[in-house]
Amino acid sequence: MDLSNLRPAKGSTHNSKRLGRGQGSGKGGTSTRGHKGAKSRSGYSRKIGFEGGQMPLQRRVPKYGFKNINRKEYKGINISTLQTLAETHNIEKIDFETLIMAGLVSKNALVKILGKGTLEKKLEVHAHAFSKSAVEAIEAKKGTAVIL
Repeated sequence: MDLSNLRPAKGSTHNSKRLGRGQGSGKGGTSTRGHKGAKSRSGYSRKIGFEGGQMPLQRRVPKYGFKNINRKEYKGINISTLQTLAETHNIEKIDFETLIMAGLVSKNALVKILGKGTLEKKLEVHAHAFSKSAVEAIEAKKGTAVIL
């Protein structure tokens, strides 16, 4: 084997259809586009959502609701998750960096601590927001809830 007899694997290459190159090619005349109509013309592109003249779905369905541009999307983390995190890593202070290291949140997320579960440890918790029940649970164990 040398460079003079290298070939692509059998069946890996295909000859392209040569459209509109005369009747003898078998693909002349209409160039496989059929007869007349918009789809046979050059430059044709159907509008997105076009349904052949029928009223499109996005115009049949009524408008509903609105998007609040001031909405803040929080990643909810429960007290029970903080408890397991504190037990496994043996820590008293849980801040945003700790949550990122544990893989619970991404660096761009806003964190809200929620009150599901129980807390057995005194913790200092730093987050962007807290639910009332979460603050009560943290302070019941003499811990502190610090808003970032």
